[in-house]
Parts: sequence; C-alpha cells; structure tokens
Amino acid sequence: MSSAFVIDPPAVISLPVAGNARRFPVNRIFCVGRNYAEHAREMGHDPDREPPFFFMKPASAIVTDGKDMDYPHLSNDVHHEIEMVVAIAKGGENISADQALEHVYGYGVGLDMTRRDLQGEAKKLGRPWDTGKAFDQAAPCGAITPVAQCGHLSKGTVQLLINGEVRQEGNLNQLIWDVPETIAYLSTLFSLLPGDLIFTGTPAGVGPVKKGDVLEASVEGLESLKTTIR
Repeated sequence: MSSAFVIDPPAVISLPVAGNARRFPVNRIFCVGRNYAEHAREMGHDPDREPPFFFMKPASAIVTDGKDMDYPHLSNDVHHEIEMVVAIAKGGENISADQALEHVYGYGVGLDMTRRDLQGEAKKLGRPWDTGKAFDQAAPCGAITPVAQCGHLSKGTVQLLINGEVRQEGNLNQLIWDVPETIAYLSTLFSLLPGDLIFTGTPAGVGPVKKGDVLEASVEGLESLKTTIR
C-alpha cells in the first residue's frame, strides 16, 4: 500500500498505441450526441437545428486489448454505436478550430454501447443518461494510431459488422461537426486535458446486440476493434 494514500489508488486506465510498446493513458471520455444527420433523424431529431451536445463515460468503462464485453445487467435492449475516437495530447480551453488539431495525439475506433431502455426511461423523466451510457464496459476501444502514422482524418469509411453482417456504415465526411469544430466547441465547456478521449458520433443503423454476437468495428486508416458480447 502506498504511504501517500489511505487505500491503494486505482490503476491507470490505458489504451494500446499502434506501433509503440508504450500506452495512451485515459483521463476522461466525452461523447458527442447525434453527430451524423441520418442517425439524428433515426432518433427522431432534426440535425439542422441542434448545436453539438455532450455526455460522458468514466475511463473505467474502457474495454480494450481484444477483451470481450459482458452484457450489462438491468437491461434487455443494449445497442451498438460505432465511433471514431480522438485522443487528446495537449489540453486547453477556448481552443480555436484552426488550432484544434495541434492538440490531437491520434485516433482510434470505439463503441459507445448504450442501455437503450434505461436511456429511454431517463429521457422521459428528464433525468441524466448515466445509467444508459456510463455503465461498466460501456466503451470498448481499439488501439490509438498516432497522427504521425495516419494523419488527420476527415473522410473514410466507418463500419460495424455483427457476425460478419454490415449493421452500420457511414463516412467521416458526413460528420455534422467535424473534429476541429468539436474540439473547439467542447473546449468552451471544459478545459481539455491530456489523456481525454472524444467519441465523435455514430452513423445511422444503431440497433440491439445479444450475447454471443461478434462485433467488428473499423474506421478506414485505423486499427480495427473486435469484441464478443458474452
């Protein structure tokens, strides 16, 4: 036990880095809601009238290194949402869109898993979404690819296969708020910190998963993510 603390501090949550034995430490996870027009419409909203909004997941929700995801308790309607993930290397607040990409370490592939039934109940009651979005293992995430290897991505196929069948497909050029705009807006609400992750939104086609499903998530130019629901 460390002499500085009354209990042992939690281990640092981290993600693998493509081509590097060292890992990316995860601080906070910010998620952009309804950032693809077709997904906004399938959820019953008008994408042309909404500024970006955000919700959060704890770093402890990360599932990585090819591990499987447990189907969460207290839900019968868990949905998949594939997203490109932005890994922040340099913090700041009120960052301009022109300078936003200077703060990015790299990019990855993530799944914003959602207990849709619990989220729906929270929406009806005007309550926070935490029980639907921030549960254990709610953020499977693949390796981070450094910008030096992949560049800054503004286009490319985003795809999710379940048991080999395409369930979601879109393109990064369909983002309503692109990465620089998202970072700039988010930095007016929070002071961004090194290690923060930003899940940038999901294309249309979200739907339920069941135990035994094999999810294969990919964003063109990045390391793919594979997990099985158990």
